[in-house]
Amino acid sequence: MTAGHVAARTQLMSTRLRHPLVAVVVALALTGPWIATFFSYGGYGTVHPGENIAPLVAVLVAGLSILGAAFLLAWAAETAEKDVPQAFAIAVLAVLAVAPEYAVDALYAWEAGAGSVSAGNLAVANMTGANRILIGLGWSGIALLTIYRAAATNDPAVERRSGVFGDAVTLDRDLATEITFLLVATAYAFFIPLSGGIGPVDTVFLVCLFVLYVSIVIRGDVEPPEAHGGVAAYFQKLSKPRRIGAVFAGFAFSGAIIFTAVHPFAEGLETLGLQYGIPEFFMIQWLAPLASESPELIVVAYLVSKARSTAGFNALISSKLNQWTLLVGTLAVVYSVSAGAIGTLSFDAKQAAEIWITAAQSFFAIAIIVNFEIKVREAVGLLLLFAAQVLTEFYIVRTYAEPAAAELSMTVLYAFTVVYALLGIALFVKRRRSVDELVRRTIRTGRTALGGGSEPRPERAD
Repeated sequence: MTAGHVAARTQLMSTRLRHPLVAVVVALALTGPWIATFFSYGGYGTVHPGENIAPLVAVLVAGLSILGAAFLLAWAAETAEKDVPQAFAIAVLAVLAVAPEYAVDALYAWEAGAGSVSAGNLAVANMTGANRILIGLGWSGIALLTIYRAAATNDPAVERRSGVFGDAVTLDRDLATEITFLLVATAYAFFIPLSGGIGPVDTVFLVCLFVLYVSIVIRGDVEPPEAHGGVAAYFQKLSKPRRIGAVFAGFAFSGAIIFTAVHPFAEGLETLGLQYGIPEFFMIQWLAPLASESPELIVVAYLVSKARSTAGFNALISSKLNQWTLLVGTLAVVYSVSAGAIGTLSFDAKQAAEIWITAAQSFFAIAIIVNFEIKVREAVGLLLLFAAQVLTEFYIVRTYAEPAAAELSMTVLYAFTVVYALLGIALFVKRRRSVDELVRRTIRTGRTALGGGSEPRPERAD
């Protein structure tokens, strides 16, 4: 065989390995061990780390499947952008990515309806932990990753600025709708603890708010999709029926994998944590939600690697919005179905404080991005505040016995709530022109989407 033939064969092999379907096959292969485990143990709810499977094995097998499914989910959402508004495609991605969080919280709400006194507290603890992780680690971490990766990705959303940690990620102003709806949901969340639980009124308001949001974004214009490469570009070139089939298959398969694998993944982490002396309640609030949020963080990191930070932040904001509306609102529905009557999912004073600090953190985070950007120093501030609160509580539960630990923990929660709220108020006052632009854009988008005409484009606020 001549050198020319060898070079030709090498080139052919290289071309085949770069084919987009190779990446799809690799992602599917990552889910294979979990699928085999899932069916060999009997299906959903039968894999129990520490009982019938080694915790470390469960973490590895389920974790790899989540990684593969996250990529499939991202490719499906990117492909869908050719046929539906990007905001709607991202919203669907966000719902599927946090579906495991819905499942965990629904389980606790169901147990509470069946008579478990502590399950209501666990549902709130898990939900508030997931929400705070999404902002404290998600928003801040992705902003810092975007800026760090900008030199390699040439991300146009990253602006280099003077000053200490002055570099910033600029956000698409079309995110005004998501930000405004999240602000409304956050403001409402401050009042939820006043009734002692999540009840029918909360369900109606929050679910209706989410439905209104989806009604607006689904009626948005289908713009030419961003220039994609790799897998998304390959599927977007297919005929429309085959393309839509690929999108639905991607959403359905990845959603099923994520839904079934995250709980064993979280249980495996919890079992390993117990072996090292980490308190169970602490793990339910922080370790389990971190596992359930992992698919979304993987998806967003993937988008950032493709210089699509705007789509990444859209996914993060959409996820926060559907957790703060649909997730919280449906907890009372699950509780009522389990109890056999319309009722309120009750929680104690500690969980009321958890909701307040979660709302305050969300309020501060919205104040940061209300001018459609997030600077390095703002991302670092979000991260440090989140880490300080979690580590302080961890120190308290490891050092003090009850009831002293509970009292100190409540003090910490109230203190950080005040800090978040004051910082948020200061930023909103400083950026009141941006708030005005945000509201105007949202009203214009809503009127256009719902058939009420449009308003002149507002001037850009500084």
